[in-house]
Amino acid sequence: MLDRENTGLIVIDLQGKLARLVHDSDTLIANCEKLIKGAQTLGLPIIWLEQNPEKLGPTINSLAVLLEGQQVIAKFSFDAGQEPNFIEAIQASNVDSWLVCGIEAHICIYQTAISLKASGFNVELVGDCISSRTVDNKTLAINKLLNHGVDITGLEMCLYELVKDCRAPEFKDILNLIK
Repeated sequence: MLDRENTGLIVIDLQGKLARLVHDSDTLIANCEKLIKGAQTLGLPIIWLEQNPEKLGPTINSLAVLLEGQQVIAKFSFDAGQEPNFIEAIQASNVDSWLVCGIEAHICIYQTAISLKASGFNVELVGDCISSRTVDNKTLAINKLLNHGVDITGLEMCLYELVKDCRAPEFKDILNLIK
């Protein structure tokens, strides 16, 4: 079970035109907005990544606005685990479990999740908050990651797992995000 005292969120490469080219992009972006807001409501550390931002462009505006005040980490390796600033941010967060959202599932998400898992972290893909240009590539990534011990969760599932109790002060805010 996820525990908010020991869980963070990694937002991977929801940038530029590519964010609009992935399968079911409107749903992906709406779900990522809810996930980010939920993580903020629950006080989770959030790590924000952009792949080669000078070439791919910045994070789409609706998400960048939510992440304002947070430092974006530029990366050039598909595996964020190869980027020193990412490693520093992971270590500074002092959490052992990571929720992962973003694009593309079969490239940057796959490689970063494998790297995190190899480093001893619990990794859960938020299945309705990841995508690729094709459904086949998303499915391939999920299947391979499952074989490597990465878990799959969903937007509602992880937020309710983290809030734990309908008497929690954050419950109504989480409920309103999901409605």
